[in-house]
Amino acid sequence: MENTDCDFLKYNLYIGSNFKLKSMIIIILYLAIIIVAIAAQWKVFEKAGQPGWACLIPIYNIYIMTQIGKKPGWWVLMLLVPIANIVFAIMIIHSISEKFGKDAGFTVGLVLLGIVFWPILAFGDATYEDAEPATDPEIIDN
Repeated sequence: MENTDCDFLKYNLYIGSNFKLKSMIIIILYLAIIIVAIAAQWKVFEKAGQPGWACLIPIYNIYIMTQIGKKPGWWVLMLLVPIANIVFAIMIIHSISEKFGKDAGFTVGLVLLGIVFWPILAFGDATYEDAEPATDPEIIDN
């Protein structure tokens, strides 16, 4: 049997069609993940009393996250500093986690498996606790 150009073209067409199908599946999955991530962050922003659309605006969404976590707005600038940005991002995420009544373990989940934990925070039963615990001087003195 002789290898002809026609066989080569048939093989390339087969590989090409398979590649197109795989590419489309990957693109659809990628878009689904993006939609879930946006919906989750939108819902978290709304639960915290902030506008949901703010999650779509770069840099502004980080400022809103500092507001949700009750951190100073200048922390956004610290996210521009290499190495320090990692620390400050984790601190912001941890403060958001605490404001929703979650612990450090949930913060680790938000950092490492955000695609799973942000929807849990958004669509779960967690509620935003805006107020700091009140301290009554009379109770402390007694």
